[in-house]
Amino acid sequence: MALSKVTTRKIYEQIADQMKEHIMNGGWKVGERLPSTKELTEQFQVGRSTMREALSALKAMGLIDIRHGEGCFVRETTAAELELPQFDTLLLSRETILELLEARKALEISNAAIAAVKRNDEDLAGFEKLLSIMEQHAGDEQEGESADIGFHQLLAKATHNSIMVRLLDSISSQMEIAIRETRRLQMYSSKEVSHRLWLEHRAIYKAVVNRNPAKAEQRMREHLEHVERVLRKYLERE
Repeated sequence: MALSKVTTRKIYEQIADQMKEHIMNGGWKVGERLPSTKELTEQFQVGRSTMREALSALKAMGLIDIRHGEGCFVRETTAAELELPQFDTLLLSRETILELLEARKALEISNAAIAAVKRNDEDLAGFEKLLSIMEQHAGDEQEGESADIGFHQLLAKATHNSIMVRLLDSISSQMEIAIRETRRLQMYSSKEVSHRLWLEHRAIYKAVVNRNPAKAEQRMREHLEHVERVLRKYLERE
């Protein structure tokens, strides 16, 4: 009798697989907007956090774009497109999460410097909108998390380098799945911490506005080291 390794698949992984198959079979066309998160949670009869994890997994696979305030859209992929690492099969141990943090830091510090050189007026307008949302909704878990993720996505897009965008999506989507509840609990539910995060994002934005790549790198490093300190405290209790 041939034996194979037994694996336990999480609910969000099963949902992501179903949605992936639907996309690959043409059920949702390229450029089409997916049903809202609320509609999907009702359809699959799961909680919003589980549904967001499934969508994050699809984003990490490169199948969808998640646009702040607009929704999720099926993205176009071509055979010539560079195949980037997928993390959906990784065992999310403490060590793996720390490695993801390290990779994210290296990438986002570079993104900040490149964006400071290549950003345009449209990028700046997007940053201003997100910073306004973050300031207005301090202490609001859902809005705070969404705006935070949107800021880093926009920074990657402001590099005007599609590979940087894909790399960030692959890394950050898996991190969102691994530490979503930790981040929300530790950061977004506290007005004081939310305000500090807003100040850190605003400092990065100012360096980008001033086309100062060295300062943008410094501010991004300071921000990510703050986030890492919070997460390490949680991981050390595990």
